[in-house]
Amino acid sequence: MSIRTKRNWKGLQLPAATPNGSNDEQPIPTRLAPLGPRQRPQPLRDSHANGGLTPELSTSSLTSTLASLDARPRFKDYDLKNDEFTVLEELGQGNGGSVMRVQHVPTGKIMAKKIVLIDAKPEERRKLLRELQIMHDCDSPYIITSYGAYLAEPNICICMEFMDKKSFDGIYKRIGAIDINVVGKVAVAVLEGLRYLYDVHRIIHRDIKPSNILCNSDGDIKLCDFGVSGELVNSLANTFVGTSIYMSPERIQGGEYSVKSDIWSLGITLLELSVGQFPFSGSFSDSDDDDDTPAPHSHSHSHRDSLQPPLNSRARRRRSKGVSLHGGGMTMSIIELMHQIVNEPSPKLPKGKFPREAEEFVDACLEKDPDARKTPAQLFDYAWIPTSRTNGVDMKAWAATF
Repeated sequence: MSIRTKRNWKGLQLPAATPNGSNDEQPIPTRLAPLGPRQRPQPLRDSHANGGLTPELSTSSLTSTLASLDARPRFKDYDLKNDEFTVLEELGQGNGGSVMRVQHVPTGKIMAKKIVLIDAKPEERRKLLRELQIMHDCDSPYIITSYGAYLAEPNICICMEFMDKKSFDGIYKRIGAIDINVVGKVAVAVLEGLRYLYDVHRIIHRDIKPSNILCNSDGDIKLCDFGVSGELVNSLANTFVGTSIYMSPERIQGGEYSVKSDIWSLGITLLELSVGQFPFSGSFSDSDDDDDTPAPHSHSHSHRDSLQPPLNSRARRRRSKGVSLHGGGMTMSIIELMHQIVNEPSPKLPKGKFPREAEEFVDACLEKDPDARKTPAQLFDYAWIPTSRTNGVDMKAWAATF
């Protein structure tokens, strides 16, 4: 089949798959957010480029579907070719491939280039196509911008907007617990991004976590990484994908889930940024002792006491050799963590340390019963959201402090 030649997608073609390609003080922000003029974020733009593209998931149709993805007009000058990029630094590696900071030499544009190995397995190819389609269609100030993609066998290179302050995962690990007023801005941006994805494209993100929320020098906050997102047919899904330590109880239990599962992940993320550690990381100690002496270089167990109820002595004696959790010096097995998420009370912001409105919002996100948990649209009615929109934080000035 001949390939339709379009800018950004010239010669983009996937090879056919082979048949068998099978201490007691609470953490406080180390840097307070500077105040600036009160203003609302840019409103949600309800646009749906090209009327939407329906993913064709069969392997034989991948090539023609990719070829049908035309560059949006405002990026028509980006005729992407592999030999026209200068690599500036490696930003990271993950299950989805490696990401580099590059400069597009003809235009001087700095971009983030994600290099993905073309997997012959149909499911991996479906994920790749899904990510390309979602990024291509999205037009929101809360979603990372795609500049296009091109084939560099055996890889596909996806060129995206570069967010120079990188992810909130890296930010809080560099500067410590983040000012709650800035965390409120994160809540607004993520809610707007989730609402856009769901209302306009009928998809759920399914991998909300600090490393997938990016920031730049202008103080913009955007969602990225849609490699495990999926288009909703009946508004429910039951596939087990995403990052398990941020998964909602219903997903861990293998039940059906909806956009409300992203809300659970948002609650865990906001709690993590506010206290400067993963909410469950104080639950088990590497020590064999039964007392609550903190492990060396770790945060105090007071985090555990304020985030969630203490576990029984038998649980505390467990010596985990599993997942290393943010907070330092502690690990737990994935089974222990899954058990805790499903069976223990939800973690909470430490009482009296944060605004009541923020506590109420996080509690609503971390409602165990998915039927009682709020949707993104319902969460906009919580007092913390309009307060966070107009809290006077100058995000550009804040971003300039690190």
